[in-house]
Amino acid sequence: MALIRKHGETAAYTILMLILMAPMAFVFFWMVSISFRTNIEATASPPLFIPRNPTLDGYRYVFDNPSNPFFKYVMNSTIVAFGCTAIGMLLGVPAAFSIARWKQNGLALGILLARITPGLSFLVPWFITFRWFGLIDTHAALILSHLIVGLPIIVWVMIGFFEDLPTELVDAALIDGSSIYGVLWRIAVPLVKPGLVATAILSIIFSWNNFNFSVILAGPNTRTLPVAVFNLMSFEQFNWGPLAAAATMITLPVVAMALVMQRHIVSGLTLGAVKQ
Repeated sequence: MALIRKHGETAAYTILMLILMAPMAFVFFWMVSISFRTNIEATASPPLFIPRNPTLDGYRYVFDNPSNPFFKYVMNSTIVAFGCTAIGMLLGVPAAFSIARWKQNGLALGILLARITPGLSFLVPWFITFRWFGLIDTHAALILSHLIVGLPIIVWVMIGFFEDLPTELVDAALIDGSSIYGVLWRIAVPLVKPGLVATAILSIIFSWNNFNFSVILAGPNTRTLPVAVFNLMSFEQFNWGPLAAAATMITLPVVAMALVMQRHIVSGLTLGAVKQ
């Protein structure tokens, strides 16, 4: 009976996950399908889900359009996402350790407020500040602005991992003469490596998808991929094929990263749930 109950629960869980994933999978499939269609097929009624005459014109348009250099935007997004994550980890990991160690709930709440405040609230102050320092259309401005989103995520995810560390380990190291920074980097950080990987990937994904800050603070030299997709739209005409092709190519790196690192993400995000 126990075996039958276990298989029944597994089947129910699988069906539930398929139901939850179905809308997202369908939208992704439709986007990829549109990227291989002509504009006529993309706007056909009733809609076509399988292209009758598959074409790569959408992808050619994206790569060959001199006014929208796609590879340059890929490089910009990569620099900003990894730069934001690197700085965020350097600042966020010690902050999370401090909050978890000394129960600084007020500081944690302040960081959370920065995260839940609409990003548009920061745009005008950021724009005035960066223009004053001459940083508009620079990677530094985008990296610093993306930290508004990335840093709170890093801190709040890492707090849970540090809270699950045995306090006896930290106390023993301090009694043995180690500094608090030594405890952090030589004891705490190695014990939460899965959490570091999961947190870094989440930060990269959030920065990679960020649109609000990039559309205002970026310029021709630092435009990122979400802005590049936005620029493919015009008031006169929607080029659905190129639009879907660009969206597909933006999504694929994130999906590939999640699939390759899924073991680290799952083990990292569930570490605190299984620890006694």
